Amino acid sequence: MEKLSGPAQERGCFIVDVEVTDDDDITVAIEAMDRDIVLEDCVALDGVFHSIWNQDERDYSLTVTSAGLDMPFKDPRQYLKALGTKVEVLLKGGRKLVATLEEANGEGIVLGYSAKEAVEGSKKKVTVQRHDRFTFDQVNSVRPHIEFE
Repeated sequence: MEKLSGPAQERGCFIVDVEVTDDDDITVAIEAMDRDIVLEDCVALDGVFHSIWNQDERDYSLTVTSAGLDMPFKDPRQYLKALGTKVEVLLKGGRKLVATLEEANGEGIVLGYSAKEAVEGSKKKVTVQRHDRFTFDQVNSVRPHIEFE
């Protein structure tokens, strides 16, 4: 997919994921750093792909799509784009958090969220603001959080 990376970057996009089935059904998921993906991005990269790989020599089907809101982050640039937004995080061990992505680097992420905790001197649990760092070893998946109003 290196041949697609340059044309994707020229459009302000990057490739998040490529899936190829045994039947040569190819799905390329793309993302843009500072904007949403538009149909023209998908069409342009579809054309580039077809100009590089001749479909007459090897039959394949191709879908170029934006990285969906339900797709877990796979590329470090997705974390950077999501800074300051709410994300759903599934931690190893099964714990799920909806939190604000405050920081992201090569080692992990920092999440800001509210939690009810027992506080010394109080009979009831109190809502506290947490800012916890998690290494990528502790995280199963991170994806955008979708709120319906």
